[in-house]
Amino acid sequence: MNVLAVAGSLRAASINAAFCRAASRLAPPGLAVNLFRHLGSLPPFNPDLEQSPGPAIQEFRDLVGSADALLIASPEYAHGMSGVMKNALDWLVSYEGFVGKPVAVVNTSPRAHHAYAALIEVLRTMSARLVTEASVTIPLLACCTTEEQMLNTAAVASQIRGALAALHSVLRFETRRGTSFATRLS
Repeated sequence: MNVLAVAGSLRAASINAAFCRAASRLAPPGLAVNLFRHLGSLPPFNPDLEQSPGPAIQEFRDLVGSADALLIASPEYAHGMSGVMKNALDWLVSYEGFVGKPVAVVNTSPRAHHAYAALIEVLRTMSARLVTEASVTIPLLACCTTEEQMLNTAAVASQIRGALAALHSVLRFETRRGTSFATRLS
């Protein structure tokens, strides 16, 4: 099963991107987590371009469409999700391949609850299938700010593995049943 991880920060030392890379390395057998690395290449959302998006948008949509699930980790800026994350989601609003997509949301800072709540609200509005069992808050800001620290801190690595195991379990269950949220919508 393929999970597309999207980190909502462009910072080179992004904790959210480090989390996504650590998740890729801690994923259980049968679950591949791949980080989308081109969030900054997506042009500003323009509804006039939705029907014929450029190559960056088409690549992003193709990756989202082919993923079994998304894993989103986004920082909080001024009590909201990052602009690049909101921009990326705006490009998916009318994309049918996103409807019913299972999404796990990770909050890497307990004090970033405004952005987390806003992200959840936007995803629900977009008809994402929020996987609450895999959506977690892991306080990394004070203790683990790099991928290696996350991998080498037993409690953090265990939390990451737990969230991924929950996501994998939900995906396996839906695969066995042959249903998904998108199927139930139609």
